[in-house]
Amino acid sequence: MSEAVLTKKRNAGASAFVSRLFVLELNAGLIHSMNTDGSDRKTIVTECHLPDGIVVDVDASHIYWTNMGIPNLNDGSIERADLDGKNRKTIVAQGQTHTPKQIILDKEGDKLYWCDREGMRVMRCNLDGSHLETLIEAGHGEADSRDQTLWCVGLAIDPKSKKIYWSQKGPDNAGLGRIFRANIEIPKGQTAAARNDIEIFFGALPEPIDLELDHKNRVLYWTDRGDPPRGNTVNRASIDNKPDEPEIVVTHLMEGIGIALDVPNDRMFVTDFAGSIYSARLDGSGERNFLYAQGNLTGIAYAEIPKEK
Repeated sequence: MSEAVLTKKRNAGASAFVSRLFVLELNAGLIHSMNTDGSDRKTIVTECHLPDGIVVDVDASHIYWTNMGIPNLNDGSIERADLDGKNRKTIVAQGQTHTPKQIILDKEGDKLYWCDREGMRVMRCNLDGSHLETLIEAGHGEADSRDQTLWCVGLAIDPKSKKIYWSQKGPDNAGLGRIFRANIEIPKGQTAAARNDIEIFFGALPEPIDLELDHKNRVLYWTDRGDPPRGNTVNRASIDNKPDEPEIVVTHLMEGIGIALDVPNDRMFVTDFAGSIYSARLDGSGERNFLYAQGNLTGIAYAEIPKEK
């Protein structure tokens, strides 16, 4: 939901809405909903096929999530359900995307965008799963898929400059991770596999994973699950005045994966593979681990949803 829509809804009566986190538990194949302090936890979806990324469409009362599947079986998929987990539906069937990871919503364009890891692609489709497109193709075929520097994992969209950002994580702890950016649309006369507008935003990163953009302050945040001191962290950098090195704002994660921002309330939420959920201010201060040993946690989304009546 856009900042303008959120502000409008707050002004119309904040008491009608409640702040919720939606969290994916990879190993158990579950989706949980909870308050932002971890209370009132509910399991709303079960039997997911290795879920990784999640996004909330508050206006339509939907959640969308990716199922990575088993990489060598090419059986990844994308599903949709109501905010309470009911009316579950597959919108991108197995075989149409290989290993889908982080997913984001472009509400104004009515599009879903996601990274496809072993597929080595950045993809998008309409909200009903139609008009499937590949925007970035970093590699192609089985031989390329073994090169982890080509694996696309996390992404974010800057609608103001019409740019897309995505991470290619590289091998575990190898320091070969990169974050790229390019125009959202493929330049005329070019293809997803051969386009000349791609630039490296940051290179030589330990192992960058999920991205999240603070649209108001024009700052990109991302998790990094590589080795300390630069890995196991949350990093940030201005997208308009890119610094020489990103700023590390949170440390001592246990393989950080998911990240969600609540910019109006100056806070972030982060998950890691050891099963912890953290909260902190956007500058990293006030860090608090409010849930731990919750299984292998991947994606996380923050949303202000209507209170149950």
